[in-house]
Amino acid sequence: MHVERVHAAIDCGHAINPDQVEAQIQGAVIDALSAALRQKVTIRDGRAEQSNFHDYPLLRIGEAPLVEVSIVEIGSPLGGVGEPGIPPFAPALANALFAASRQRIRHLPLTDHVQG
Repeated sequence: MHVERVHAAIDCGHAINPDQVEAQIQGAVIDALSAALRQKVTIRDGRAEQSNFHDYPLLRIGEAPLVEVSIVEIGSPLGGVGEPGIPPFAPALANALFAASRQRIRHLPLTDHVQG
């Protein structure tokens, strides 16, 4: 499975440094996409089998989608941008897959359940 483009929107209040907000959300999308598509922890004999990035991989730069970020300011109080980009990503991707295939996926990583 390959994701070509992601458009993310965030309302973090007044964006004091919009370039930093954009960079933070782009990084969150890469982290979230990595988790949604391929990262998993398996346990053997009471221990995690994964120990570092060689067996718990992030997307590589050539696999990363184009990430467009819209900063929406609707008068909300100042907020952070470090974590908000990660939690909604996998459910949004699973819903997009459902819309395309009518197959509901409820477990990560998604590539365990989808071909291609």
